[in-house]
Amino acid sequence: MGGAGGPGGPSRGGFNSGPVGGGVGGAVPGSRGGNSGQRRNSTDRKGAVRGSDAAESDGQGRGKGGKGGKPGSMMGRGIGGRQQVARPVVRPKGPIQLGSNLTVRELSEATSVGAAEILKILLKSGVVANINQQIDYETAALICAEFNIETTEYIPEAMIGIVDNIKDVLAAETDETLITRPPVVTIMGHVDHGKTKLLDSIRQTKVAEGEAGGITQHVGAYQVEVNGRKITFLDTPGHEAFTAMRARGAQVTDIVVLVVAADDGVMPQTIEAISHVRAAGAPMIVAINKMDSPNANPDNVRQQLAVNNVIVESYGGDVPCVEVSARMRTNIDGLLEMILLVADLQDYKANPQAKAIGTVVEAEMDRQRGPIATVLIQNGTLRLDDNVLVGNGTGTVRAMFNETGKRIRFAEPSTPILILGLNEVPQAGDILQVMTDLTIAREVAVQRQRQIRLDAMANLRSVSLDGLFANIQQGKIKELNLIVKVDVMGSIGAIEHALGQLNTSEVQIKIIHRGTGTITESDVNLAIASRAIIIGFNARPDPAARKFAELSGIDIRFYNIIYNLVEEMKKAMIGMLDPEFREVIEGYAEVRNTFRLPSREIVAGLYVTDGKLNRQLSVRVLRSGVVVHDGRLSSLRRFKEDVREVTSGYECGVVVDGFTDVQDADNMEFYRKERVERTA
Repeated sequence: MGGAGGPGGPSRGGFNSGPVGGGVGGAVPGSRGGNSGQRRNSTDRKGAVRGSDAAESDGQGRGKGGKGGKPGSMMGRGIGGRQQVARPVVRPKGPIQLGSNLTVRELSEATSVGAAEILKILLKSGVVANINQQIDYETAALICAEFNIETTEYIPEAMIGIVDNIKDVLAAETDETLITRPPVVTIMGHVDHGKTKLLDSIRQTKVAEGEAGGITQHVGAYQVEVNGRKITFLDTPGHEAFTAMRARGAQVTDIVVLVVAADDGVMPQTIEAISHVRAAGAPMIVAINKMDSPNANPDNVRQQLAVNNVIVESYGGDVPCVEVSARMRTNIDGLLEMILLVADLQDYKANPQAKAIGTVVEAEMDRQRGPIATVLIQNGTLRLDDNVLVGNGTGTVRAMFNETGKRIRFAEPSTPILILGLNEVPQAGDILQVMTDLTIAREVAVQRQRQIRLDAMANLRSVSLDGLFANIQQGKIKELNLIVKVDVMGSIGAIEHALGQLNTSEVQIKIIHRGTGTITESDVNLAIASRAIIIGFNARPDPAARKFAELSGIDIRFYNIIYNLVEEMKKAMIGMLDPEFREVIEGYAEVRNTFRLPSREIVAGLYVTDGKLNRQLSVRVLRSGVVVHDGRLSSLRRFKEDVREVTSGYECGVVVDGFTDVQDADNMEFYRKERVERTA
């Protein structure tokens, strides 16, 4: 009892055919198919027939019709319902090209393998992923191997010839193309020791007349001329910025001038600056400033430097030392001549004929001019209208200015300039590279932006004590760098001696910086640049440093017994680390006031500055970043009532069990411990 199909040919079995059927076998001429309609109720009251069951027509368009009803309704997907025919999987012939990173969806489309199958394989490998999960080429190649699909890694042509390290570019240059370039100098030292005054004295002494008083804008760097030769000075905020740029792979400084006040001597920031310079491997010149002071004692400064392993030439060392007075402009010429002498010994060269490559010193968004960047050209010559790739941004050089605000048309090696024409604000340390094609530059910028997102997702970690043994076995580590912060300097000697006994032929322990007090962001920056582990011996990080370390993947270890420190380092080196309890910081609070109870207990009035605290947490009392007590709470109250928890921004009162020496301005760190299985 089937109606004939329409003149359009054999039925396609679709359920969107025509208007309502007109009864038994009521196909509509001209519709896409004649087997629409509902299956008889006696056959199946619930389900529509799917798959091959729908193909019961005789091939000539005469399908079994149903009683009237809308063919497009769910109840009308009977024998004439849409066929669910499985698509045959067509595997690619020959090797396929895959990017260095791609999503599961992209891999599925490239290989014609279902995303569900790929996710199953990832799950078997212990990776819980979704269809938009990013995977690297190695993982994608292993998945393809499961399906016998060959792969090759695709490297975009735009990425070929892209510079990641300026040193490699200079190393590739031949002696015939290289000429001597001006040295690049950074001045570092303790605050108030005269760094800025020394920079001003050099600039006012050596910048050409008519320009000295007419500097219209600060570009973060400038050049002076001495005996017909130029010297480039970077006006950086200090060793933090210096090391932050090193942490991003930029080594822009050739020589460092360490400023030490003759009347003040070596101070904590001086020691930090020495550590940063040593880690960078840059030549150092000591400038003993404030020689005009009545309390000047340069010999004492030299002795203090010697204690910190900086041996000046007059003491038989290799570090030049010059006595100057920035305020009186005394012996400025002597300092500049010493810089040129060191530059001659180091023989700094570059090729001005090449395409320009440089490093961003600083950058900002200007309201009138858009993104602007101060760039130090390190090789080649940058010209107006050059297309440039800067970090993960691009642009065309529309204008260039020197340190006096004068427009220039080109910039040679070691020349600091301010440029306009970028499409976004770069970061300090980004590499600028001239590109022949702006389209290629944009493609590379997109690739870099994608890689930044992937790195953020991957949360790549630096060297950790847990993985030390595995890295040693793989030959990745020959020297373990440590940054040690202690409560008192007397502990340093004992720690250095104890750790020195652990050195082996496979790995050497090297303390690149030592100091007292709080672990700061500067210490974390140095750890990033030097791939170091931070050791806190009765010293703790401030909240900003802790968050920075977590984001950067820097391993910070805390100890209060030297034996435990040495034992854990020893076990890490031989791969025997046991499961540990990791501290999870829950909150910070500041002591605003203290009260004594009749029971002689001290109540600390707190203001919770970060996170939250509750009665079950352990508490650490910090004074100037040094641990003075570690214990538990005996009570936690708000307005004379016991409470379980207090969050950030609220005040409360606590009694620390067994500790009565709480003082105003102390800080409290609340934490808990959770068990962590070692992975190395």
